[in-house]
Amino acid sequence: MSGFPWGAFAQNLALAAGAALAVMLATFAVAVRKGVHRIVDIAWGLGFTAVALVTFVASDGTGDDGRRILVTALTSVWGLRLAAHIARRGRGHGEDPRYEAMLAKAPGNRDLYALHKVYLLQGALVWLVSLPVQAAQYVPGPLTAFAWAGTALWTLGLFFEAVGDAQLARFKADPANRGRIMDQGLWSWTRHPNYFGDFCVWWGLYLLACDSGAAAAVAAVSPLVMSGLLIKGSGKPMLERHMAERPGFAEYVARTSGFFPLPPKRRGPAPTPPSST
Repeated sequence: MSGFPWGAFAQNLALAAGAALAVMLATFAVAVRKGVHRIVDIAWGLGFTAVALVTFVASDGTGDDGRRILVTALTSVWGLRLAAHIARRGRGHGEDPRYEAMLAKAPGNRDLYALHKVYLLQGALVWLVSLPVQAAQYVPGPLTAFAWAGTALWTLGLFFEAVGDAQLARFKADPANRGRIMDQGLWSWTRHPNYFGDFCVWWGLYLLACDSGAAAAVAAVSPLVMSGLLIKGSGKPMLERHMAERPGFAEYVARTSGFFPLPPKRRGPAPTPPSST
């Protein structure tokens, strides 16, 4: 693990924490003014972008320039696209039902409760999950096959996220689909193309740190935490509990992969109508 600039990286951990906290506190101030805390979801992508940019500046003269530019660009494209998508999706809507239910249980001031339970927690997660973004920019060596494999995996992930989100938005915009389960396009291969895409993005960014054993070791927790959240935590399970009572959802589950894309199973034959004789 020699050659990795531990001292500079340790200083960057503090700078990244400050960047994530600043984004969350600024978002909290806007949310209190508007009276809607759902905008914290926009800050998720912005927080990672801020960490990438702060790390890019701080790592100047330490890490490989090509890797620094690549990691910052990939993280910023992902974060800004996600923030813009969530902002468009939430425009004109009131409070998110998840936050409304949580805030209804607040023992005191709702805004301070949200600050503690949502904003500061998300800021801490941004800092933790962004470890590959930080560590990779301090790797001194040139890009290798690990980095290009990571870029390819990131590209696959962004494709699933962006295309899946666009397909779902078009489906919901058609009044004829009201009350129906989206089971077309990428959504016929996996019930969660956007979560699978997120999974690929963060494992891809992790591979960009794997040209250094030290960076790989310190950053490994990030894709593991993100994978746990997406597959077992606040991602797939929470959404599917919300969807469980929707008409047709059980049939959709039976024929469609739960996370990793697989060819959809054939629909069963239509039931035979009872004989009139």
